[in-house]
Amino acid sequence: MKKRKPFSLADASFNTVNFLIMTVVVFITLYPFWYVLVASFSSMNHLYTSQLLLWPDGLNLTSYRFVLSNDRVPRAFLNSAFIVVVGTAISMLLTTLGAYVLSKPYLPGRNAFTGFIVLTMLFSGGLIPFYMTVQFLGLIDTIWALIIPSAISSYNMIIMRNFLQGIPSALEESAHIDGATHLQVLLRIYLPLSAPVLATITLFYAVSYWNSFFYAIIFLNRQELQPIQVLLREVLQQSRVDMLVSEDYRLNSPTETVKMALVIVTIVPIIVIYPFLQKYFVKGVLIGSLKG
Repeated sequence: MKKRKPFSLADASFNTVNFLIMTVVVFITLYPFWYVLVASFSSMNHLYTSQLLLWPDGLNLTSYRFVLSNDRVPRAFLNSAFIVVVGTAISMLLTTLGAYVLSKPYLPGRNAFTGFIVLTMLFSGGLIPFYMTVQFLGLIDTIWALIIPSAISSYNMIIMRNFLQGIPSALEESAHIDGATHLQVLLRIYLPLSAPVLATITLFYAVSYWNSFFYAIIFLNRQELQPIQVLLREVLQQSRVDMLVSEDYRLNSPTETVKMALVIVTIVPIIVIYPFLQKYFVKGVLIGSLKG
């Protein structure tokens, strides 16, 4: 048995320096999030007089009442939730089917299809042709303009294809001998073995749909269809806090804390979902990117 090297002063110094550096990095990384959270529960006076905002001056819910004082925020939140749920479901369906087909070595022209898909990752038709395509499909000023054009990602499909290629083909051959169809093979063999990459791609799609605002600005004219990110952009960029509050509150509107409260409302869903998928995230990305 190899004798363990004694813990020296140099090792202790190295670990101490590393600990201090990582502590500073963690503080720099997390403090902006903590600042937004604390500011959303603080009064305007506390926000402006505190040089380093670490704690709120009590549990002040005034800013959240401002945010929810009319129905635009809940409506925009529900629009974003619909886009994320429906869009992610459609995207996962198309991505899974496409990746499964492309993972088969006996598919005629597989390399050509894969090359064509990869080509779309390098070149795009441009914004104007894209807008004209959406307009031709009759999707302008509909919620589907934010879902159908972004229904599939070439990058996500390639990751999933590489993962599926790593599953032993003997499993599929055995299933076919027993009379299973391709759909049964996909549902009963490939999907249960693909939990890491499925969770990873689902997270990619969900975050992308939730954070998307550019296409909503271009394709949507009706305010009642806009997602929460468009509303957040208007508030942060134009400082139009008055759009969120009723007439009774506008005279004494706490502008900065209302902005912080709206940011918290916007980021909470992703923060809540991510921990449930985190254990699959790294494993899915690494396996999907290294195999194939």
